[in-house]
Amino acid sequence: MEEKVKISVIMGVYNPVEQKQLQAAVRSMIRQTMADWELILCDDGSHITYQPLIDEAIEMDERIIRIRNKTNKGLGYSLNQCLSIAKGKYIARMDGDDISEPERFRKQYDFLERHPEYQWVGSNSRLFDEHGVWGADCVPERPEASDFLSYSPYIHPSVMFRAEVLRKIKGYPISEETRRCEDYELFMRLHKAGYRGYNLQEPLIRYREDEHTYRKRTIQSRMQEVKIRYRGFRQLGILRPETAAYVMRPLAAGLFPPTVLNRIRQSTRKGYRVDQHAKTV
Repeated sequence: MEEKVKISVIMGVYNPVEQKQLQAAVRSMIRQTMADWELILCDDGSHITYQPLIDEAIEMDERIIRIRNKTNKGLGYSLNQCLSIAKGKYIARMDGDDISEPERFRKQYDFLERHPEYQWVGSNSRLFDEHGVWGADCVPERPEASDFLSYSPYIHPSVMFRAEVLRKIKGYPISEETRRCEDYELFMRLHKAGYRGYNLQEPLIRYREDEHTYRKRTIQSRMQEVKIRYRGFRQLGILRPETAAYVMRPLAAGLFPPTVLNRIRQSTRKGYRVDQHAKTV
């Protein structure tokens, strides 16, 4: 019988523009203090010109497994493909341009081993771009339904799941509607099913985000998130006259310049902080 690894890391990549970003993400896994992991990297139909960048990342460690979609299918589909062959007891998320701190896997693994009442665990994050660390995002320790009103109360690439729970709810949603917010839908569906997650109150990842990230979204993707919010809020029992404005939040956010949007996020999401002086990553 094939021996299971403790942690399967699942990652989807598509046309990775920066070689150093993908390599830095992989290197942060290699530097983990807990070595019993595998990385399943799904190339989501990247153009042939990007293959050398992906090849170099794959060759960095023998624990990396590569699978490939013939055409671009989206992150949810790619993560489900990774999940279908994952051997780990736990499933950790990781994006190809983020950084996991060295103790991340060990701390999250130990937490889930000690706390069977939680089905996944995330963490806070440091926010960074090409200039360095410019802020922080601190999410609620024990998220409840109402925490979904403003934003998802979990930072997706910081999360480690129990594999059996992720499979029980049939993984990530696959549709055009959820293509840009598959994690938001997933976490609301998990809460609706009675499962609960926890956020360690320390930054275990560095999350790549610049001030223009949210502005890059199209009107179509914003409309799709409105639909996801409406359906999810209704299922969680938080859709009421006084909360209806939160459903339309993605459309309203597109009207504000980045600096104003960051101020709004700081005022509505406890712990979201923009530092005036960036540090070097």
